[in-house]
Amino acid sequence: MGSIIILFAVTLSVILLASFREIRQKNLDMLERYVEDYSIDNKEKNRNKKDLELEKNPNKNSDYQLSTFYSVAISNSGSVLAVDNGNKELYNNDELTQIAKSILDEKKHSGRTSNLSYVVRDKNRYTLVAFMDNTVSEAGLRTMLQYVLIVGLTSIIGMFLLSLPLSKRIIKPLEENDRKQKQFISDASHELKTPVAIIGTNTELLSREIGNNEWFENIKYENERMGVLIKQLLDLSHAEDVIVSMENINLSRIVLGEILSFESFAFEKGKEFIIDIDEDVYLIGNQIQLKQLVSIILDNAIRHSSGKNININLKRKNNTIELNFINDSYEIPQEKLNHIFDRFYRVDEARNSEDLHYGIGLSIAKAIIEKHGGNIEVLTKNGKFKLIIKFFINN
Repeated sequence: MGSIIILFAVTLSVILLASFREIRQKNLDMLERYVEDYSIDNKEKNRNKKDLELEKNPNKNSDYQLSTFYSVAISNSGSVLAVDNGNKELYNNDELTQIAKSILDEKKHSGRTSNLSYVVRDKNRYTLVAFMDNTVSEAGLRTMLQYVLIVGLTSIIGMFLLSLPLSKRIIKPLEENDRKQKQFISDASHELKTPVAIIGTNTELLSREIGNNEWFENIKYENERMGVLIKQLLDLSHAEDVIVSMENINLSRIVLGEILSFESFAFEKGKEFIIDIDEDVYLIGNQIQLKQLVSIILDNAIRHSSGKNININLKRKNNTIELNFINDSYEIPQEKLNHIFDRFYRVDEARNSEDLHYGIGLSIAKAIIEKHGGNIEVLTKNGKFKLIIKFFINN
Protein backbone atom coordinates (compact mmCIF):
# COMPACT_ATOMS: atom_id res chain seq x y z
CA MET A 1 0.00 0.00 0.00
CA GLY A 2 2.80 2.40 0.90
CA SER A 3 4.51 1.85 -2.46
CA ILE A 4 1.23 2.55 -4.31
CA ILE A 5 0.75 5.83 -2.44
CA ILE A 6 4.34 6.87 -3.18
CA LEU A 7 3.90 5.97 -6.87
CA PHE A 8 0.66 7.95 -7.00
CA ALA A 9 2.26 10.99 -5.33
CA VAL A 10 5.26 10.84 -7.68
CA THR A 11 2.93 10.63 -10.69
CA LEU A 12 0.99 13.72 -9.58
CA SER A 13 4.25 15.60 -8.95
CA VAL A 14 5.51 14.72 -12.42
CA ILE A 15 2.23 15.92 -13.97
CA LEU A 16 2.42 19.24 -12.11
CA LEU A 17 6.09 19.76 -12.95
CA ALA A 18 5.49 18.94 -16.62
CA SER A 19 2.53 21.35 -16.71
CA PHE A 20 4.58 24.12 -15.11
CA ARG A 21 7.41 23.66 -17.59
CA GLU A 22 5.01 23.55 -20.53
CA ILE A 23 3.31 26.80 -19.47
CA ARG A 24 6.66 28.49 -18.90
CA GLN A 25 7.96 27.39 -22.29
CA LYS A 26 4.72 28.49 -23.96
CA ASN A 27 5.03 31.95 -22.39
CA LEU A 28 8.63 32.26 -23.59
CA ASP A 29 7.59 31.20 -27.10
CA MET A 30 4.89 33.89 -27.15
CA LEU A 31 7.39 36.47 -25.91
CA GLU A 32 9.77 35.47 -28.70
CA ARG A 33 6.94 35.92 -31.19
CA TYR A 34 6.18 39.36 -29.76
CA VAL A 35 9.86 40.36 -30.02
CA GLU A 36 9.98 39.11 -33.60
CA ASP A 37 6.90 41.16 -34.54
CA TYR A 38 8.09 44.25 -32.66
CA SER A 39 9.02 47.37 -34.61
CA ILE A 40 10.19 50.52 -32.85
CA ASP A 41 9.27 52.57 -35.91
CA ASN A 42 5.57 51.65 -35.62
CA LYS A 43 4.53 51.58 -31.97
CA GLU A 44 0.84 51.72 -32.88
CA LYS A 45 1.29 48.55 -34.88
CA ASN A 46 2.83 46.85 -31.85
CA ARG A 47 -0.06 47.76 -29.59
CA ASN A 48 -2.88 46.94 -31.99
CA LYS A 49 -1.56 44.02 -34.00
CA LYS A 50 -3.07 41.40 -31.69
CA ASP A 51 -6.39 43.27 -31.49
CA LEU A 52 -6.61 43.55 -35.27
CA GLU A 53 -5.81 39.88 -35.67
CA LEU A 54 -8.50 39.02 -33.13
CA GLU A 55 -11.07 41.15 -34.98
CA LYS A 56 -10.24 39.44 -38.28
CA ASN A 57 -10.36 35.98 -36.67
CA PRO A 58 -12.97 36.17 -33.88
CA ASN A 59 -13.14 32.38 -33.58
CA LYS A 60 -9.37 32.03 -33.27
CA ASN A 61 -8.93 33.15 -29.67
CA SER A 62 -5.33 31.94 -29.31
CA ASP A 63 -3.36 32.44 -26.11
CA TYR A 64 -1.10 34.85 -27.94
CA GLN A 65 -3.99 37.07 -29.00
CA LEU A 66 -5.45 37.11 -25.50
CA SER A 67 -2.16 37.74 -23.65
CA THR A 68 -0.96 41.11 -22.37
CA PHE A 69 2.52 42.26 -23.43
CA TYR A 70 4.73 45.15 -22.40
CA SER A 71 8.07 46.31 -23.75
CA VAL A 72 10.74 48.92 -23.20
CA ALA A 73 13.26 49.81 -25.91
CA ILE A 74 16.51 51.22 -24.55
CA SER A 75 19.29 52.67 -26.68
CA ASN A 76 22.90 51.62 -26.40
CA SER A 77 23.56 54.86 -24.50
CA GLY A 78 20.91 53.96 -21.90
CA SER A 79 18.09 56.31 -22.93
CA VAL A 80 14.52 55.06 -23.28
CA LEU A 81 13.40 55.07 -26.91
CA ALA A 82 9.91 53.60 -26.58
CA VAL A 83 7.54 52.04 -24.07
CA ASP A 84 4.74 49.73 -25.21
CA ASN A 85 2.24 49.46 -22.35
CA GLY A 86 -0.33 46.73 -22.88
CA ASN A 87 -2.32 47.59 -19.74
CA LYS A 88 -1.79 50.99 -18.16
CA GLU A 89 -4.11 50.11 -15.30
CA LEU A 90 -1.50 47.69 -13.95
CA TYR A 91 1.76 49.45 -14.78
CA ASN A 92 2.62 52.98 -15.83
CA ASN A 93 5.48 53.74 -18.19
CA ASP A 94 7.86 54.77 -15.41
CA GLU A 95 7.31 51.47 -13.58
CA LEU A 96 7.97 49.47 -16.74
CA THR A 97 11.12 51.49 -17.42
CA GLN A 98 12.42 50.90 -13.90
CA ILE A 99 11.74 47.15 -14.16
CA ALA A 100 13.49 47.00 -17.55
CA LYS A 101 16.61 48.78 -16.28
CA SER A 102 16.78 46.47 -13.24
CA ILE A 103 16.66 43.46 -15.54
CA LEU A 104 19.43 44.89 -17.74
CA ASP A 105 21.58 45.45 -14.65
CA GLU A 106 21.22 41.73 -13.82
CA LYS A 107 22.45 40.89 -17.35
CA LYS A 108 19.98 38.05 -17.81
CA HIS A 109 18.45 37.06 -21.15
CA SER A 110 15.19 35.67 -19.76
CA GLY A 111 13.42 34.99 -16.50
CA ARG A 112 10.64 36.11 -14.19
CA THR A 113 9.99 39.13 -12.02
CA SER A 114 6.83 39.46 -9.98
CA ASN A 115 3.97 38.29 -12.25
CA LEU A 116 5.92 39.01 -15.42
CA SER A 117 7.98 36.77 -17.67
CA TYR A 118 10.61 38.61 -19.67
CA VAL A 119 13.15 38.25 -22.45
CA VAL A 120 15.98 40.59 -23.38
CA ARG A 121 16.97 40.83 -27.04
CA ASP A 122 19.52 42.94 -28.93
CA LYS A 123 17.82 44.69 -31.88
CA ASN A 124 21.02 46.24 -33.32
CA ARG A 125 20.25 49.91 -32.63
CA TYR A 126 18.68 49.25 -29.24
CA THR A 127 17.95 46.61 -26.62
CA LEU A 128 14.37 45.42 -26.24
CA VAL A 129 13.07 44.19 -22.88
CA ALA A 130 9.73 42.46 -23.50
CA PHE A 131 7.33 41.36 -20.75
CA MET A 132 4.31 39.13 -20.60
CA ASP A 133 1.70 39.12 -17.83
CA ASN A 134 1.52 35.65 -16.22
CA THR A 135 -1.49 36.37 -14.00
CA VAL A 136 -3.97 34.33 -16.05
CA SER A 137 -1.67 31.35 -16.70
CA GLU A 138 -0.54 31.22 -13.07
CA ALA A 139 -4.13 31.39 -11.87
CA GLY A 140 -4.92 28.43 -14.11
CA LEU A 141 -1.91 26.55 -12.77
CA ARG A 142 -2.94 27.24 -9.17
CA THR A 143 -6.46 26.05 -9.92
CA MET A 144 -5.09 22.87 -11.47
CA LEU A 145 -2.82 22.38 -8.45
CA GLN A 146 -5.79 22.70 -6.10
CA TYR A 147 -7.83 20.18 -8.06
CA VAL A 148 -4.90 17.77 -8.30
CA LEU A 149 -4.30 17.98 -4.54
CA ILE A 150 -7.99 17.53 -3.75
CA VAL A 151 -8.42 14.63 -6.16
CA GLY A 152 -5.04 13.14 -5.21
CA LEU A 153 -5.60 13.28 -1.46
CA THR A 154 -9.16 11.98 -1.83
CA SER A 155 -7.91 9.11 -3.99
CA ILE A 156 -5.09 8.24 -1.58
CA ILE A 157 -7.45 8.27 1.42
CA GLY A 158 -9.97 6.20 -0.54
CA MET A 159 -7.30 3.70 -1.58
CA PHE A 160 -6.06 3.47 2.00
CA LEU A 161 -9.54 2.87 3.42
CA LEU A 162 -10.29 0.34 0.70
CA SER A 163 -6.99 -1.46 1.20
CA LEU A 164 -7.49 -2.04 4.94
CA PRO A 165 -10.15 -4.76 4.65
CA LEU A 166 -8.57 -6.14 1.48
CA SER A 167 -5.11 -6.41 3.02
CA LYS A 168 -6.55 -8.13 6.09
CA ARG A 169 -8.34 -10.65 3.87
CA ILE A 170 -5.14 -11.26 1.89
CA ILE A 171 -2.84 -11.50 4.90
CA LYS A 172 -5.17 -13.55 7.10
CA PRO A 173 -4.71 -16.85 5.18
CA LEU A 174 -0.94 -16.32 5.14
CA GLU A 175 -0.85 -15.66 8.87
CA GLU A 176 -3.08 -18.66 9.50
CA ASN A 177 -0.88 -20.85 7.32
CA ASP A 178 2.26 -19.67 9.14
CA ARG A 179 0.61 -20.28 12.51
CA LYS A 180 -0.43 -23.79 11.49
CA GLN A 181 3.08 -24.56 10.21
CA LYS A 182 4.62 -23.46 13.49
CA GLN A 183 2.02 -25.39 15.46
CA PHE A 184 2.64 -28.50 13.36
CA ILE A 185 6.40 -28.29 13.88
CA SER A 186 5.92 -27.83 17.62
CA ASP A 187 3.36 -30.64 17.95
CA ALA A 188 5.29 -33.05 15.72
CA SER A 189 8.52 -32.38 17.59
CA HIS A 190 6.86 -33.01 20.94
CA GLU A 191 5.23 -36.22 19.64
CA LEU A 192 8.51 -37.49 18.17
CA LYS A 193 10.60 -36.62 21.21
CA THR A 194 9.33 -39.54 23.32
CA PRO A 195 9.59 -42.28 20.61
CA VAL A 196 13.11 -41.16 19.74
CA ALA A 197 14.11 -41.32 23.41
CA ILE A 198 12.56 -44.81 23.72
CA ILE A 199 14.35 -46.02 20.58
CA GLY A 200 17.64 -44.75 21.98
CA THR A 201 17.10 -46.46 25.33
CA ASN A 202 15.99 -49.78 23.81
CA THR A 203 18.91 -49.76 21.37
CA GLU A 204 21.32 -49.23 24.23
CA LEU A 205 19.76 -52.11 26.22
CA LEU A 206 19.82 -54.46 23.23
CA SER A 207 23.44 -53.61 22.48
CA ARG A 208 24.36 -54.58 26.05
CA GLU A 209 22.50 -57.87 25.77
CA ILE A 210 23.48 -58.87 22.25
CA GLY A 211 26.69 -56.89 21.87
CA ASN A 212 27.62 -54.04 19.56
CA ASN A 213 27.40 -54.55 15.84
CA GLU A 214 27.21 -52.51 12.67
CA TRP A 215 23.40 -52.36 12.66
CA PHE A 216 23.12 -51.11 16.21
CA GLU A 217 25.68 -48.40 15.48
CA ASN A 218 23.66 -47.24 12.47
CA ILE A 219 20.48 -47.15 14.54
CA LYS A 220 22.22 -45.18 17.29
CA TYR A 221 23.68 -42.69 14.82
CA GLU A 222 20.45 -42.05 12.95
CA ASN A 223 18.51 -41.84 16.20
CA GLU A 224 20.99 -39.27 17.49
CA ARG A 225 20.54 -37.21 14.34
CA MET A 226 16.78 -37.34 14.72
CA GLY A 227 17.08 -36.32 18.38
CA VAL A 228 19.23 -33.30 17.50
CA LEU A 229 16.79 -32.19 14.78
CA ILE A 230 13.82 -32.50 17.14
CA LYS A 231 15.64 -30.50 19.82
CA GLN A 232 16.46 -27.73 17.32
CA LEU A 233 12.85 -27.60 16.12
CA LEU A 234 11.62 -27.35 19.71
CA ASP A 235 14.18 -24.61 20.41
CA LEU A 236 12.95 -22.69 17.36
CA SER A 237 9.32 -23.05 18.41
CA HIS A 238 10.21 -21.95 21.94
CA ALA A 239 12.17 -18.94 20.70
CA GLU A 240 9.35 -17.78 18.41
CA ASP A 241 6.21 -18.38 20.43
CA VAL A 242 6.86 -19.00 24.11
CA ILE A 243 6.72 -16.00 26.46
CA VAL A 244 9.82 -16.07 28.67
CA SER A 245 10.69 -14.17 31.82
CA MET A 246 12.91 -11.11 31.42
CA GLU A 247 15.36 -9.65 33.92
CA ASN A 248 18.35 -7.31 34.01
CA ILE A 249 21.19 -9.42 32.56
CA ASN A 250 24.92 -8.73 32.42
CA LEU A 251 25.42 -9.47 28.73
CA SER A 252 29.19 -9.04 29.02
CA ARG A 253 29.42 -11.99 31.42
CA ILE A 254 27.19 -14.16 29.23
CA VAL A 255 29.32 -13.53 26.13
CA LEU A 256 32.59 -14.13 28.01
CA GLY A 257 31.17 -17.28 29.61
CA GLU A 258 30.14 -18.77 26.28
CA ILE A 259 33.50 -17.87 24.73
CA LEU A 260 35.23 -19.71 27.57
CA SER A 261 33.09 -22.83 27.04
CA PHE A 262 33.94 -22.86 23.31
CA GLU A 263 37.70 -22.34 23.66
CA SER A 264 38.57 -26.04 23.59
CA PHE A 265 36.41 -26.61 20.51
CA ALA A 266 37.97 -23.58 18.82
CA PHE A 267 41.48 -24.83 19.67
CA GLU A 268 40.63 -28.23 18.21
CA LYS A 269 39.55 -26.52 14.96
CA GLY A 270 42.62 -24.26 14.87
CA LYS A 271 40.68 -21.08 15.66
CA GLU A 272 41.46 -18.24 18.04
CA PHE A 273 39.09 -15.72 19.63
CA ILE A 274 40.00 -12.02 19.46
CA ILE A 275 37.73 -10.27 21.94
CA ASP A 276 36.91 -6.62 22.60
CA ILE A 277 34.11 -6.57 25.15
CA ASP A 278 33.02 -3.65 27.29
CA GLU A 279 32.51 -4.47 30.96
CA ASP A 280 29.09 -4.56 32.59
CA VAL A 281 26.89 -4.12 29.54
CA TYR A 282 23.40 -4.78 30.89
CA LEU A 283 20.29 -5.77 28.97
CA ILE A 284 16.73 -6.69 29.93
CA GLY A 285 16.45 -10.23 28.64
CA ASN A 286 16.23 -13.95 29.24
CA GLN A 287 19.52 -15.48 30.36
CA ILE A 288 18.91 -18.94 28.87
CA GLN A 289 17.98 -17.57 25.45
CA LEU A 290 20.86 -15.10 25.35
CA LYS A 291 23.32 -17.89 26.18
CA GLN A 292 21.79 -19.98 23.42
CA LEU A 293 22.11 -17.05 21.00
CA VAL A 294 25.84 -16.56 21.64
CA SER A 295 26.41 -20.33 21.57
CA ILE A 296 24.73 -20.71 18.16
CA ILE A 297 26.75 -17.92 16.57
CA LEU A 298 30.07 -19.03 18.08
CA ASP A 299 29.46 -22.58 16.87
CA ASN A 300 28.58 -21.26 13.41
CA ALA A 301 31.70 -19.07 13.28
CA ILE A 302 34.06 -21.88 14.34
CA ARG A 303 32.62 -24.36 11.85
CA HIS A 304 32.48 -22.04 8.85
CA SER A 305 35.42 -19.66 9.30
CA SER A 306 38.05 -20.08 6.60
CA GLY A 307 40.73 -18.31 8.65
CA LYS A 308 42.20 -18.53 12.13
CA ASN A 309 40.88 -15.47 13.95
CA ILE A 310 37.30 -14.92 15.09
CA ASN A 311 36.61 -11.41 16.37
CA ILE A 312 33.90 -10.81 18.99
CA ASN A 313 33.06 -7.21 19.90
CA LEU A 314 30.49 -5.98 22.42
CA LYS A 315 29.93 -2.24 22.76
CA ARG A 316 27.29 0.05 24.17
CA LYS A 317 26.73 3.31 22.30
CA ASN A 318 24.16 5.54 23.99
CA ASN A 319 20.94 3.48 23.99
CA THR A 320 22.20 0.81 21.59
CA ILE A 321 24.10 -2.39 22.41
CA GLU A 322 26.03 -3.77 19.44
CA LEU A 323 27.41 -7.31 19.39
CA ASN A 324 29.55 -8.24 16.38
CA PHE A 325 31.03 -11.54 15.24
CA ILE A 326 33.61 -11.34 12.43
CA ASN A 327 35.45 -14.21 10.76
CA ASP A 328 37.19 -14.95 7.47
CA SER A 329 34.93 -16.30 4.76
CA TYR A 330 34.62 -16.76 1.04
CA GLU A 331 32.42 -14.25 -0.78
CA ILE A 332 28.72 -15.09 -0.41
CA PRO A 333 26.33 -13.84 -3.12
CA GLN A 334 23.68 -11.37 -1.97
CA GLU A 335 20.83 -13.64 -3.06
CA LYS A 336 22.10 -16.27 -0.61
CA LEU A 337 22.59 -13.74 2.19
CA ASN A 338 18.93 -12.76 1.81
CA HIS A 339 17.92 -16.29 2.88
CA ILE A 340 20.57 -16.99 5.50
CA PHE A 341 18.08 -16.72 8.39
CA ASP A 342 15.43 -18.89 6.72
CA ARG A 343 14.61 -22.23 8.31
CA PHE A 344 16.60 -25.19 6.95
CA TYR A 345 18.60 -22.91 4.61
CA ARG A 346 22.31 -23.57 4.21
CA VAL A 347 24.60 -21.42 2.10
CA ASP A 348 26.68 -24.43 1.07
CA GLU A 349 24.13 -26.68 -0.62
CA ALA A 350 26.73 -29.41 -1.00
CA ARG A 351 26.83 -29.86 2.78
CA ASN A 352 24.47 -32.40 4.32
CA SER A 353 23.35 -33.12 7.87
CA GLU A 354 26.30 -35.35 8.70
CA ASP A 355 27.58 -32.72 11.15
CA LEU A 356 24.15 -32.68 12.87
CA HIS A 357 23.41 -29.16 11.63
CA TYR A 358 20.20 -28.61 9.68
CA GLY A 359 20.18 -24.89 8.88
CA ILE A 360 18.00 -23.98 11.86
CA GLY A 361 20.57 -22.35 14.15
CA LEU A 362 20.52 -18.86 12.65
CA SER A 363 16.71 -18.98 12.49
CA ILE A 364 16.68 -19.62 16.25
CA ALA A 365 19.22 -16.82 16.78
CA LYS A 366 17.11 -14.34 14.82
CA ALA A 367 13.94 -15.34 16.72
CA ILE A 368 15.72 -14.78 20.05
CA ILE A 369 17.05 -11.38 18.96
CA GLU A 370 13.64 -10.23 17.74
CA LYS A 371 12.02 -11.41 20.98
CA HIS A 372 14.46 -9.09 22.77
CA GLY A 373 13.49 -6.17 20.51
CA GLY A 374 16.74 -6.24 18.52
CA ASN A 375 17.75 -6.88 14.95
CA ILE A 376 20.47 -8.78 13.13
CA GLU A 377 22.13 -8.26 9.77
CA VAL A 378 24.89 -10.03 7.91
CA LEU A 379 27.58 -8.58 5.65
CA THR A 380 30.34 -10.10 3.55
CA LYS A 381 33.08 -7.88 2.21
CA ASN A 382 36.76 -8.30 1.42
CA GLY A 383 36.74 -11.91 2.58
CA LYS A 384 35.09 -11.12 5.94
CA PHE A 385 31.78 -12.50 7.21
CA LYS A 386 30.21 -10.14 9.75
CA LEU A 387 27.14 -10.66 11.93
CA ILE A 388 25.88 -7.42 13.49
CA ILE A 389 23.41 -7.72 16.37
CA LYS A 390 21.80 -4.64 17.88
CA PHE A 391 19.71 -4.39 21.03
CA PHE A 392 17.93 -1.18 21.97
CA ILE A 393 17.65 0.08 25.55
CA ASN A 394 14.61 2.04 26.70
CA ASN A 395 15.59 4.23 29.62
